[in-house]
Amino acid sequence: MFGNDIDTDVIIPGKYLRTTDMQVFADHAMEGIDPEFSRKVSKGDIIVAGDNFGCGSSREQAPLALKHAGVSCVVARYFARIFFRNAINVGLPLIEADVECKEGDEMEIDLLAGTVRVNGQNYQGNKLPDFLLEILTDGGLVAHRKAAQSNGT
Repeated sequence: MFGNDIDTDVIIPGKYLRTTDMQVFADHAMEGIDPEFSRKVSKGDIIVAGDNFGCGSSREQAPLALKHAGVSCVVARYFARIFFRNAINVGLPLIEADVECKEGDEMEIDLLAGTVRVNGQNYQGNKLPDFLLEILTDGGLVAHRKAAQSNGT
């Protein structure tokens, strides 16, 4: 659970950007706001945040850090546009929805419908356009383009 205006500098601090080692990114994800995050996060966990998640710089390492730390999806009321696009490009699912929950609650996310279910309550989020869902399904933009080339499209 995170609040508003979570910028890319706290998602992955700049001092770790000189590497391409995804494990380094994973080990230091969210370090700028929660130094224990990488030890607490488990594969399949979901980040829930407020407005303007991913603001700041255009570093694509921010969604990569979350993805490789095991985060399966990010739910926020609003994403900074560059983070939103970078997340899609690297295959990190996200959904804009205003949900009520607390840390540890179980969530069900239906990206196709654009819905989030928490504690028996359904929340309608912004459904992603089909072309973005295709990119996510393929694992990101590079994988999507490779799949398109192998299909001759």
